[in-house]
Amino acid sequence: MKVNFDTYEEYLFERYGEWADGQSLFMKLVEEMGEIAEVLNCKAGRKSAGDKDLDAELGAELADAIHYIIAIAAVNNIDLNKTIIEKDKLGSVKYGHKINLEGFIKKKENSV
Repeated sequence: MKVNFDTYEEYLFERYGEWADGQSLFMKLVEEMGEIAEVLNCKAGRKSAGDKDLDAELGAELADAIHYIIAIAAVNNIDLNKTIIEKDKLGSVKYGHKINLEGFIKKKENSV
């Protein structure tokens, strides 16, 4: 099973849309970013990891951060799929990349 932005946004809007606001979700995101930093510090040897599976821990913390980012978008009615593609186009032009995300997706769809 694969998750896509549209479905995840709909799910999180249903979960949070009635009562959550962007600020409370942002505070949870900041908390998760701190947890990501902690795992990365362990992976770099700056902090003791004990017997933790750092790759699994990092994956879990990244999933939490993505959850709150998408939830913030959902409760603010932002279409992340559209916004990411548009933002990537601008960045690709600005930094002179040979391909942008939209082109990459089309190329991948045509090769199937």
